[in-house]
Amino acid sequence: MSSQLVATQRYHRQALVPAIGVEGQQRLREARVCIIGIGALGTHVADHLARAGVGFLRLVDRDVPELTNLQRQVLFDEADVESATPKAVAAARRLAAVNHEVELEPVVDDVNPFNVERLIADVDLVIDGSDNFELRYLLNDAAVKLGRPWIYGGVIATHGTTMTIIPGETPCLRCVFPEPPPPGAAPTCDTAGVLGPAVAVIGALQAVEAIKLLTGNREARSRWLIGFDVWIPELTRIDLPERNPECPACGLGRYDFLDRTQPTQTIQLCGRDAVQVVVQPRVALSFPALAERLRHSGEVSYNRYLMRFRAGSYELTIFPDGRAIIKGTTDPVEARSIYARYIGM
Repeated sequence: MSSQLVATQRYHRQALVPAIGVEGQQRLREARVCIIGIGALGTHVADHLARAGVGFLRLVDRDVPELTNLQRQVLFDEADVESATPKAVAAARRLAAVNHEVELEPVVDDVNPFNVERLIADVDLVIDGSDNFELRYLLNDAAVKLGRPWIYGGVIATHGTTMTIIPGETPCLRCVFPEPPPPGAAPTCDTAGVLGPAVAVIGALQAVEAIKLLTGNREARSRWLIGFDVWIPELTRIDLPERNPECPACGLGRYDFLDRTQPTQTIQLCGRDAVQVVVQPRVALSFPALAERLRHSGEVSYNRYLMRFRAGSYELTIFPDGRAIIKGTTDPVEARSIYARYIGM
């Protein structure tokens, strides 16, 4: 059986959709997508796009799978957890078995101001599968600067949101949310939990937005900040504002997160099994509020000077200005991941 016939059969049902057709399917085959974060949302979106026939997928993630990931991260299994295979690599292996026609590039790295532009410069679209606000605002800066469309997504507990951003055409993330919430102000999936079906819904919405843009159906894109709570269930559509000419990023061309002179810093502490994380700009944490969020995830105690939090093999000493010492690792990337998981970043 010829490869052309196999391809025709593989995408036949999708090409029957009037908005896609044979021409749209060919556009998907020629498309290049970067997915930042191969966790819950990232695995769902990557799976959809690989099956849809997107020609190139760059999969970027800094972590390895954990047992708790398997409840919602659909490209991993217990063997990946046991072997500590990096998420990007494990996901690429699984997707290669799903569709050998897709070119897959796993990147095991921590996305930061020094590499984010390189990671997205040669793709047509970027998907947000990240788990922290710091990275989303960095991604927004890079995408606006380079003119790359990107699709925001986030899920906590039973509720998720998504928004499609096309630089120069739609408001960017900073037009809608001028500043990220400070560390400790917003729940994370490790403090509020996350329901797998909620991830599946938002991941599907991100994937269909991607397919619209990649097949040339830009006029059909969502013009709302879409929220969905699968438990109620309830769908909300919030009208997006016009582009803000005073927006630091897309209005004034000032890329505060990309050009930071003092980004979040990680410092390995000499002689100790610990890494210090210093966030910039400094914040003012509410220990009572943070303790309430963390109490279901581990042991918490605090006084006016600091908070102690223990979860598994990690012990976090957290200070009122957001600084934290993460004991139980000497790896700065792992320390940032633990900080983002429990405190938020």
